[in-house]
Parts: sequence; structure tokens; C-alpha cells
Amino acid sequence: MYYMILITSMNVADLDLNLLRVLDAVLRERSVTAAAVRLGLSQPAVSNALARLRTVFGDALFVRAPSGMAPTPFARELDEPVRQALALIESALARGAGFDPASSKRAFRFYMSDLGEISFLPPLVERVRQLAPGVYLEALGLPLEDIDEGLASGALDIAVGFLPGLAAPVRRQRLFRDPYVCLMRADHPRIGARLTRKLFQEASHALVSSAGSGHRVVEEALERNGLNHRIALRVPHFTVVPMVLERTDLLLTLPSRVARVFEQSGRFKSLAPPVAIPPADVGVHWHERFDRDSGNRWLRELILELFTAKSGALRAVS
Repeated sequence: MYYMILITSMNVADLDLNLLRVLDAVLRERSVTAAAVRLGLSQPAVSNALARLRTVFGDALFVRAPSGMAPTPFARELDEPVRQALALIESALARGAGFDPASSKRAFRFYMSDLGEISFLPPLVERVRQLAPGVYLEALGLPLEDIDEGLASGALDIAVGFLPGLAAPVRRQRLFRDPYVCLMRADHPRIGARLTRKLFQEASHALVSSAGSGHRVVEEALERNGLNHRIALRVPHFTVVPMVLERTDLLLTLPSRVARVFEQSGRFKSLAPPVAIPPADVGVHWHERFDRDSGNRWLRELILELFTAKSGALRAVS
């Protein structure tokens, strides 16, 4: 849920874009020093801007804490509206002046699941650093039900993944279709080179369940085969499950492309499931409002270049 912030006309007159950029940077970094580095400013300049913001809003905004600069409740309410405002301004300026990757200082914010970050972030960050060294990337961990609103508001530039819950006016372009496989430890005591239906039904399963995600198809396949009682572990994210598989005989059903990343360690193997599971239909998503935004289009095209089924980056991690 996004907050509506009411500011008096006197306070609005005291605000400028640079103050909002400072507020956003400190909210992101929780540190005046780190925010100064991020903005290319001196630490005193950021401290002075914070002092002005405190005067404008009549609130301390941040207090020192063991973990850094902790935002006050009012600053937390400002977080999302400020981020949206800056995203919309950046988008409007980029659309008017065009987008030059080599010289741009634009910030791009996107959603990827933990699986998506494992697959997409390394080659994406590498290519962006080559083409646009001044561009800032931020992966946001929004709840799935907030992604469409984030895309509409400009708080998110794009979302990448298996996200069947997104619909018009969100636009989508397919990257690839990825079959599901069953991942297990390489020395599994009961399963060798082939996973039979009998072994699949007798095995204990780890399940990653997240409302709104396309990976719900795995749970549906287990339900169709009467295997609800064989789910021994249910978690909201994929990342930790391989560490569990190493120590147990559990099976995890997940997209093959990510399974191959885990298999590179030599501690896991993946086998085709003996039951029907529709493949993951992975795409890049953006709101139609930003269809002609030159920066948004550049990022979309870069992702398509890297991750469509015929791309070199896709083959490199497959």
C-alpha cells in the first residue's frame, strides 16, 4: 500500500529535486557517508540537505541506531512516494532528452524473484557495467500483489519472471520457456539416473510456494497426484533449499535453468519429473505508460538480447 503524503504549500516551496534525491539515497543506504558516495556529493553537503529536510517536514527523519541511520515512522511513510516521484521525473526527462547509456546516471529499479536474481543478475550487471557504467540498478523485493502498481507508478521500471498474474495495461514479451526438473543431492540413496513415478511418489518433497507466482504449477501437480502428504518442507523462497537438499533426501521441483546453476557445484543432480508440469513461461514486463520511454526500452531490449532463448548469455548459464 502506498502512502499519501500531505505537505503544506509553505513546505512545498522549500523542496527541490536535490533534497528529494538526498532523502531517497539515505533511505536506501541508511548511511550519510554511503548516500554521499552514491550521489557524488560530500558528506557535509548531504548532512546540510538532511538539516533542510528536517526543517521542511518538522521531523527528525533519521536517528542513529546500531544498524545505521534508522528512519522515523514519518520517513518510512515518505519512502515510497519519494521513490515514485523520482522515478517519474527520471522517466520524463529521459523521454524528452533521449537516453545515452554511456553517459546516463539514471537509476533503474526492477523486480526479480530470488530465482531470477540467480539466473539474470550476474550477466545483466556485467553487460550494464560495460555499456552504461554510470547507471544504477536496484532489485526491489516487492510482494507479488504490488508489482502491477509499482510498474504503473514508475516505482518499478520492469519486472522479470514467471508472472502470469500480470495483465493489461502491463505489457509482456516472452524471454523463454523453461521445463521443470527435480533437483536432489548427487548421491541420493534411492534415486539413480532415472526418476520413476514410483520413486517420485515415495519421495519427500520440498515446495516453494508464493501466492501469485507461476510456480504454483508445481504444487498443483503434486495435488493432482495425491502427494500433498509427501510435502515435508514448505518455504517462500528457493535460495535456501539447496542447502537443505545437501543434508536430506528431499526433492525440489524447479525450472531447469536454475537447477543447472546449482548443479555446477557438483553436489546436485536433476532429473525429469515423471508427472506432467507445464513449463515456466518467463518474460519481461513493463507498463504501457513507459512503452516509449527511451531508457526503459533500452533496458528491455538489453534483457531480450541477453536472455531470449537464442541468446549467448542464455546458453552460457544453461
